[in-house]
Amino acid sequence: MRIAHLSVRNFRSYAAAEVDLGPGLTVVTGRNGAGKTNLLDALYFGCTGRSARTTNERELVRFGEQVVRVAITAEDPDGSHDLSVGFEPGQPKRMTADGVRVERMADVEARPLVSVFLPDRLELVKGTPSLRRAHVDQVVAGLWPARSATRRAYAQALGQRNALLARARAGAASAASLPAWDAELARHGVALMADRAAAIELVAPRFADRAADLGLDGEPTVAYRARSQATDAAGLAAELAERHERDLERGFTDHGPHRDDLLFKREGRDLRAYGSQGQQRLGLLALLLAEREAIASTRDAIPVMLLDDVMSELDHDRRSRLVTLLRGAGQSVITTTDLEHVPGATEAGVTRLSVADGVVLGEARAA
Repeated sequence: MRIAHLSVRNFRSYAAAEVDLGPGLTVVTGRNGAGKTNLLDALYFGCTGRSARTTNERELVRFGEQVVRVAITAEDPDGSHDLSVGFEPGQPKRMTADGVRVERMADVEARPLVSVFLPDRLELVKGTPSLRRAHVDQVVAGLWPARSATRRAYAQALGQRNALLARARAGAASAASLPAWDAELARHGVALMADRAAAIELVAPRFADRAADLGLDGEPTVAYRARSQATDAAGLAAELAERHERDLERGFTDHGPHRDDLLFKREGRDLRAYGSQGQQRLGLLALLLAEREAIASTRDAIPVMLLDDVMSELDHDRRSRLVTLLRGAGQSVITTTDLEHVPGATEAGVTRLSVADGVVLGEARAA
């Protein structure tokens, strides 16, 4: 599955744009502020129904306009598929797949999977555990779409248990029903932990390989760290029961998969605390590439890689290594201020786009 065409109306800096993408590597060039990142975000928005850069979707609407629309034409061995996302502030998003209204793009089988690198995504390595948990859950959904329901069920049960704790702490409810919510939370929690562990088990060896390919030394590893030691629902329910008094004092649940983390290490030490920004960047790239390969191995579909300003802090050797990995399989889109920063950008099979002030100036594909 690949993105063949992108159509944009009133998306960020773009009044209108029609863009054809090649099946392999596409390089988007332009000065800073020209609209390169906005083009990547439009691709992401059209495939997922959400922005890769902001949760405030009003920011997506071009200044002075009222409605934004992004349409994607995707191709797979069975033919082409049309996806569209329309948004008007204050109104529900309108999303369609092959002309049929859908509630969530994540539920559409005939859509390209996407993986995105933005400079601020280094927070995935450097930031809080909640960012990493959310990312692992996205990987689970990419590997096994049906299992995303487990995360939603866990979140719903957690919300119900927390509501009861808050009411009991305020004296407005009895804590007598807590064991029932322990059992419900534990049932979904054990399944969620198993999904996360299985996902990282697939990713971890690939992460080590890709990190080595990118020149990140020191035997880098990635591992899932579960807060709970339980191996079944009864065990997790027992752990929750042991913490009733503490949870009632705080008014919320302080133990369970919603406290899990993803650990990046190099030379046995936490990459977040002891790695340079360059090493963290290589670790993030290795993770995204490893996840792409893991998903391809389970779903027979290679996610599209969207990489914004990825070359600016890499030396020439690592740039070449990254391009070699990207051109090995699947579709990728890279933005850069200088075409020379992308080794092989002028070679056959590479599509080149240039943008300026929210306008696609031209496109060419080497013969």
